[in-house]
Amino acid sequence: MSGPLVLLDAASLYFRAFYGVPESITAPDGTPVNAVRGFTDMVARLVTERRPARLVACLDLDWRPEFRVKAIPSYKAHRVAEEQPAERPEPGQPHGGAGPAESVPDTLSPQVPIILEVLAAAGLATAGAQGYEADDVIGTLCARERRDPVEVVSGDRDLLQVVRDEPNAVRVVYVGRGLARAEVFGPAELAERYRLPAERAGDAYAEMAMLRGDPSDGLPGVAGVGEKTAATLVSRFASWDELLVAVGDRSDTRLTAGVRTKMAAAGDYLAVVAPVVRVAKDADVQLDRDDSVPPSPVDAERLDELSQRWGLGGSVDRLRTALRASAAV
Repeated sequence: MSGPLVLLDAASLYFRAFYGVPESITAPDGTPVNAVRGFTDMVARLVTERRPARLVACLDLDWRPEFRVKAIPSYKAHRVAEEQPAERPEPGQPHGGAGPAESVPDTLSPQVPIILEVLAAAGLATAGAQGYEADDVIGTLCARERRDPVEVVSGDRDLLQVVRDEPNAVRVVYVGRGLARAEVFGPAELAERYRLPAERAGDAYAEMAMLRGDPSDGLPGVAGVGEKTAATLVSRFASWDELLVAVGDRSDTRLTAGVRTKMAAAGDYLAVVAPVVRVAKDADVQLDRDDSVPPSPVDAERLDELSQRWGLGGSVDRLRTALRASAAV
C-alpha cells in the first residue's frame, strides 16, 4: 500500500482528547474513558483521512530530559508538581508528557495504559527513547526516513521545525485548533506564516523560537526580542552559528546596536539553548512492532475485550472500519 509515514505526537493528542471529550464518558464501572475514546476516534479519523501506509504513536519516556535541564534549569520547571504522586510509573513507561513529577489530571493518567493497550491490540506501532521526549522520537524518525513522505500530527508548534522538502517531504499536520481545523505545514507554508526563509524554514523556526523564548517551557528567550524581531533576525543569517558570531562583531551591520546589546546580555542563554529547543535526530528510538498499518486488528479478541470492559464500542468500531478502508485503497 502506498501512503505516508504518519507520526503521532501521542501525548499532544490524548491531552486534547481528554479536554475535548466530557469526563462524563465512562466505562461500565464508572471509570472515565474520555481520553481513550477521543484518542481512538482521532486515530480512526487520521487513518481514514491521511491514508498512511505506516503509522507510529510516539511517546515521552522522559518529559523533562536531563540534558535539557542541565543546559537550562528552568526548562519545564514550573510544570513540576509540588507534591510527588503516590504511585510512579515503572521505569521506561511512557508518561505522555506528564512524568512522575508533573501535575496532570488524576483521571487522565489511568487512561494512558488503556490507550496503549488499544494501540497494541489494533496492531499500531508505538515508539519511545529512554531519556528523550516524544519530540525527539519524532525528530529521529523523520531524520531516519529517506524514502516515504512523512506527516507529523501534533498540537505542539515546536515540531514545525521538522518540515522539509528533501530528500523526502516532511509535513506537520498541526491540530492546535482541533482535528477538524487542522493546518498542514511544509517549508513554504511555514515561511509564509512566520516570514522565514523558505530554503531553511524548519531550522529558522527553531532559531526564532530560541530568540523569542517560550514561557510554557521555561525558556526565557532574549529580553526585548519578540517573534517578529526574531523572525527578521534569523532571516538575515544562513545559520544559528553565523548569528551568534555576529553578536560579537560590531562591524556586522545585520544587527542593530540595540539588538546586539540585548543578545549580548543573553549570551549565556544563547550559548546553551540550541540543543534544548532543537529536536534530537539521533535518539535510540525503539519501536514495539513493525510500523505498517494492518488491514485489521492483529489481536481482535483482545480488542473486543478492551472494548467491552471500557465501553469503547463506537470508537473501536470506527477504528476497525478505518483500518479496513485504508487497506482497500
